[in-house]
Amino acid sequence: MHDLALRARRYATEAHSRINHRRKYTSEPYDVHLKNVANIVASVTEDVEMIAAAWLHDIVEDTPASFLDLEQEFGPQVAELVGELTDVSRPSDGNRATRKSIDRAHLASASARGKTIKLADLLDNCQDICRQDPEFARTFLTEMASLLEVLSGGDPKLYHRATTMMQEKARAQDLPLTVVSELHRASQPSGLFLSPLRKVSGLFQKTFAARDIAHALASIDSPLSASAISVMEQGGHCLLGVRRNGLVQGYVLRDDPQHERTFRPGQIVGDDACLSEVILSLSQHSYCFVRIFDSVAGVISRADIEHPYVRMWLFGIITMAEMQIVPIIEQMYPGDAWKKLISSGRLAKAEEMLEERRRRDQQASLLSCLQISDKMQILVENEAVRKTLGFPSKKLALKVCKEFESLRNNLAHAQDIATHDFAQIARIAQRIESLSGA
Repeated sequence: MHDLALRARRYATEAHSRINHRRKYTSEPYDVHLKNVANIVASVTEDVEMIAAAWLHDIVEDTPASFLDLEQEFGPQVAELVGELTDVSRPSDGNRATRKSIDRAHLASASARGKTIKLADLLDNCQDICRQDPEFARTFLTEMASLLEVLSGGDPKLYHRATTMMQEKARAQDLPLTVVSELHRASQPSGLFLSPLRKVSGLFQKTFAARDIAHALASIDSPLSASAISVMEQGGHCLLGVRRNGLVQGYVLRDDPQHERTFRPGQIVGDDACLSEVILSLSQHSYCFVRIFDSVAGVISRADIEHPYVRMWLFGIITMAEMQIVPIIEQMYPGDAWKKLISSGRLAKAEEMLEERRRRDQQASLLSCLQISDKMQILVENEAVRKTLGFPSKKLALKVCKEFESLRNNLAHAQDIATHDFAQIARIAQRIESLSGA
């Protein structure tokens, strides 16, 4: 295997492994899927950049890696291919059908190389989903039919394989796909659970905005010259905007001052964008740029997650969510029926805290004395709640509960969150955006 593909395999495997990313139905390490996609691509081309991008095709969506990271590790062509394969829709864009339509339009503009990799991805996912989840397979096959309409520019052999597989699986499901039918709506969670969380989402959407944490973006006129390095060094800037006709239309990094970079989809937000939108942008890009009126004039990096306003925003969301959890559990499990879902050790700690609070004449219930991870554990024992939150398994839900508690503790004790908690922060931002668009 070529060195570029080997490095991509190692990089992708390690990145997905660090977040314990596993296949939804089998719980196999996620690199099983990546290997399948890369092998399918390799069966029709020796283009090493395509094979590398096949290994990396989900890395920006699912891990903390950014497009800039990929560009620095594997070059601009591989990063561009991954960009073509990365969804551009956001939870706030609307329901599943709306978001899929946005991502389909993005894919339609992809290169033939990008479309070939997507065909390989569809082939492996189709095989897995139709085997493991016949109910969801109907939705997936409908979406696959819609995607194939814009993927004919990919490799002809893979396009034929994908079309044949889709038709065979559709016949097995008694699903006519001669005309793409309307996407199935995702089942709506009960108002009991969703309504309070929508309240929290709405309260914090506009508390702080991008302009509150952005830094002024220094800029220089195009064409670039040696003075760019001097400007960055003297001003302590890690990057500069590049102006044309008075407007910033790209940027350069201090580490690579001769290479002008263009803004990618989703990398620019308005100055009034809520912090959840900023964080979702940073989940794909190392830098998020802020537009004021018609000009890009600000920049936010992942390090700015440590800004006091962001920390206040996150801690407020977590605190409000925790307060909403207690009445939800009380309605789901009346009469302390929830006790059977908690270990005796955790229950004993809550009883000790309750006794201490009563000694101090504080109003409290046993449920309110549980740790936040215990309360979340009670919630995710319910399959409908897990489905609402998008967890395919209880094991994964419990892991996220622990991460959530870790983030809360790090916020409360002024510990670093940008380095170790970014994935959890991005998950919170996605949930906030999802609820606002529901």
